[in-house]
Amino acid sequence: MSKKALITGITGQDGSYLAELLLSKGYQVHGIVRRTSSLARSRIDSITANENLQLHYGDLCDSVALVKLLYELEPDEVYNLAAQSHVRVSFDIPEYTLDITGTGAGRILEAIVESGIGKKVRFYQASSSEMYGKVREVPQRETTPFYPRSPYACAKVMAHYLTVNYRESYGLFACSGILFNHESPRRGENFVTRKITIAAARIKEGKQKVLKLGNLEAKRDWGYAPEYVEGMWRMLQHETPDDYVLATGQTHTIAEFLDAAFGYVNLDWHDYVQFDERLLRPAEVDLLIGDCSKAEKILGWSPSTYMKDLARIMVEADLAAVRTGIL
Repeated sequence: MSKKALITGITGQDGSYLAELLLSKGYQVHGIVRRTSSLARSRIDSITANENLQLHYGDLCDSVALVKLLYELEPDEVYNLAAQSHVRVSFDIPEYTLDITGTGAGRILEAIVESGIGKKVRFYQASSSEMYGKVREVPQRETTPFYPRSPYACAKVMAHYLTVNYRESYGLFACSGILFNHESPRRGENFVTRKITIAAARIKEGKQKVLKLGNLEAKRDWGYAPEYVEGMWRMLQHETPDDYVLATGQTHTIAEFLDAAFGYVNLDWHDYVQFDERLLRPAEVDLLIGDCSKAEKILGWSPSTYMKDLARIMVEADLAAVRTGIL
């Protein structure tokens, strides 16, 4: 009998890639989607006709609906990828971010216990490198202390420790993946890497003149999202639950990402980028670089796509979208 997985946040970047991966492995995939006035499911358009994919209306604010759905489905695996995931926006809507990203994880963990499936199910929590914030150690690994610098990061720390707590208190097979930045052509258009690659493509095609950005000196460890969802899946296939860092082990400034993206289309970003102080975070995270040696040793996971190739992949996709009128 095929395995059954439930994904929250299935319409996002990671959720869509994970759904494709699980379907390719013969899973029955169920996804929770919010009821909104307009459909925002473009990332999963290519798989919605698959008979092994089923979508359910739900929300991490609604604990009763979560209990009912888990009781009815009895999934083998649950991947909690849903969140208000934009760091800068979390300063504007902190209460909502804390509720969805932090308390929401607690609701689904409690729903697993209340629905009676705790002994069967394996749970994955999407933790974040933003939890390290004002870093205490370079590179950052599973044992590095957290120092969150945004409401989003605080919410992720809460969700991370709730996962640990439910694992230790109820014996759940619960894992947290501490994923460093991972990007793709499906990255949201308000995230800095995608803003850059869209702008490079649009400027190259004469459809945009200026790109406004904030801090260009922040350093990030950027990987490729499809490789990272493979790591999520591997965590739940291991014999014991644990927490793992997924990262490339390389760090680059936003300015270096600009060099790679604009350089791919033979443009000098200095001619087009303007500083906008409104895009600065109230508290910045200056340096993120991860050590994935534990995941490599135990799960056999390691990255194969690094920043320059990532920028090329994203710019190529955005150029194609601009030329066909999508962007």
